[in-house]
Amino acid sequence: MSDGAALPPTADVSSRLPDLIAMAQEPSSEKRRALLRELTDHFFGAAKRTEAETALYGSVLSDLTDAMELAVRAELAERFAEAVDAPIQLIRRLANDEAEDVACPVLQASPVLTEADLIQVIRSRGQGHMRAVSQRAVVSEAVSDAIVDRGDDETLGVLLGNEGAQMSRAACETAVERARANPALHAATVERASLPADLLNEMYFEVEARLRQRILEQNARMDPALLESALAAGRTRVATDDGALPVDYAESLAYVEELNVAGQLTPPVLARFLRSGSRTSFLIALSQLADIDFHTARQIVERRELDALAVVCKAADLDRALFLTYAVVLLNTDGDAMGKARAYAGMYNDLTNEAAQRTLRFWRMRKAMHAA
Repeated sequence: MSDGAALPPTADVSSRLPDLIAMAQEPSSEKRRALLRELTDHFFGAAKRTEAETALYGSVLSDLTDAMELAVRAELAERFAEAVDAPIQLIRRLANDEAEDVACPVLQASPVLTEADLIQVIRSRGQGHMRAVSQRAVVSEAVSDAIVDRGDDETLGVLLGNEGAQMSRAACETAVERARANPALHAATVERASLPADLLNEMYFEVEARLRQRILEQNARMDPALLESALAAGRTRVATDDGALPVDYAESLAYVEELNVAGQLTPPVLARFLRSGSRTSFLIALSQLADIDFHTARQIVERRELDALAVVCKAADLDRALFLTYAVVLLNTDGDAMGKARAYAGMYNDLTNEAAQRTLRFWRMRKAMHAA
């Protein structure tokens, strides 16, 4: 960025600084441009600077930059973009420049900008500025959240393609919802290595064969424990999408899983849940027993669809007496609960396990399609 003048020895930099600052008052555009370049050369030529001197450089350079044409500002941005000791006042000025040619180099690379600085730019500037932030070597979750909130699909695609960008679960869910509606985002979403596995599988029925194969390969490489965790997250997401989860869902889920680990999650325990009014625990246990999602289990129970409950119980190899117990408890508000339960018990007797299993497979497929 030199104008041809020889750079003074670094020892003279501090002594020349007051004179250079005084020159900043020059009205001549040409002289101010020469001063801007000389100050920049002095900044990078100085072996050491005090914090006060660095701040002074920033103040003067920022003032001079405001009066310069775009090409000069862009040149200055390129020069300071990666400097670890760049004056923060100048860097903020360049990062907020309306011209993308000026702002983008700084937004992409400056180590001086804080998370708060980046979020402020995201909230106040356009898509080009956001895309530049999306390309940083490291993007925090908070910054990514702001980009997902304000960015268009092109910007979102840039963010998804940057593995250095940390994305929260909520941001990933939003990204998948948008990707399902926009084929241009399919590849960036599926190819993102850190996308949660359950969200990756939601994309299966939306994408082309090449990307479907990638999803299958990802699943094949997945650790079994991670797979189970992903399936659990997916079931919770499906249930949340279908309606608000009960307020006691998390507590009940923890209790049911504790019983399951201890080998105490038995059919009679499900009956106890029903009798004691622990409806959420019963629904969670039933959904786990039959491998159906929570919403389907809730629909069966809340609508008292005892024929569907019979299918679930038969497929899970629960005996007739337990099914009858569940049916009576669910029908306890009816005057002839026992009579109606016995009628459904007859249907239970006539239902083969094979037929129940096949029917349940259709429900599981419907669940999988809905989750995708």
